Amino acid sequence: MSKIRKPAELEVQKTLKALIYGQPGLGKSTLGLSAPTPLHLDFDRGVHRINPAHHKDTLQVDTWEDVQEVLKDDLSAYKSIVIDTAGKMLDFMSLYLIKTDPKLGKADGSLTLQGYGARKIMFINFLKQVEFLGKHLIFIAHDKEDKDGEQKIIRPEIGGSSSGDLVKELDLVGYMEAKGLKRTISFNPCEKFYGKNTCNLPSTIELPVLIDSTGNALQDKPNELLTTIIVSYQKYLESRKQFTANYNSLMDVIREQIDSITDASTANDFVKWVSGVEHVWDSKLQAGRLFKEKTNSLKLVFNPKEQQYELSKQQPVSA
Repeated sequence: MSKIRKPAELEVQKTLKALIYGQPGLGKSTLGLSAPTPLHLDFDRGVHRINPAHHKDTLQVDTWEDVQEVLKDDLSAYKSIVIDTAGKMLDFMSLYLIKTDPKLGKADGSLTLQGYGARKIMFINFLKQVEFLGKHLIFIAHDKEDKDGEQKIIRPEIGGSSSGDLVKELDLVGYMEAKGLKRTISFNPCEKFYGKNTCNLPSTIELPVLIDSTGNALQDKPNELLTTIIVSYQKYLESRKQFTANYNSLMDVIREQIDSITDASTANDFVKWVSGVEHVWDSKLQAGRLFKEKTNSLKLVFNPKEQQYELSKQQPVSA
């Protein structure tokens, strides 16, 4: 059986992969933990910096083996895995690779060229494993400033080519920054920073204030921004799939109506029918194109005086 699918038959993506990056102290981890039912993998040992009201179930990572073990556990209670931070996670991967195969490391503890290749494969396999588990995956990262010629650009601090490998796999990349007393996250890429926005979100979102001036959590301000974003994204994908199905169904009906045209009378009937159709996307344009092909094949022309189609009176010239 063919695996080719019509657009409306494609499976809707059920999970989202996102990266949140920015300067320290802006609340990146707290935002990451606003994802649906998260499991917090604390590579950075920074969970104590999160307001206790926003703590979630956490694995404080000591070795990469800890991560391997937790991924074998029953994680059905969790909908999201939060990696905090992506850069530190790569450090743990590097230590594991050197421990299991010393040839992958240098005397100073850094990876060899072969080691970086092995870590890239390990990293991509980790992404696939989490995707197989059906979890949303949220990466937290610090930012760093690079130069592209004379242009300064802010990138996520992830490490080596892994940054590019990660961004290619993501649905959403957001840069957090402070603007006065407000904190914002921006998703659209620009000349200043990396971004990625396949979720049709506003280019910039102001983050809600979750704690008061004394450091206490506001009871009427739940930490749920990423949950809201993910739920709306999934609804958008579902609605887009339904929209595609409606389009395909309408085009099938239009083609059937076109096929039923055999003369001027049925052509005029089609014109009346199609004018009352509620069109989807370019269905009106496509209907017009198909109708023109049909009338040409039947040698029908439009009579502007009578406002209807009729058989062409022009006779072919004899040789």
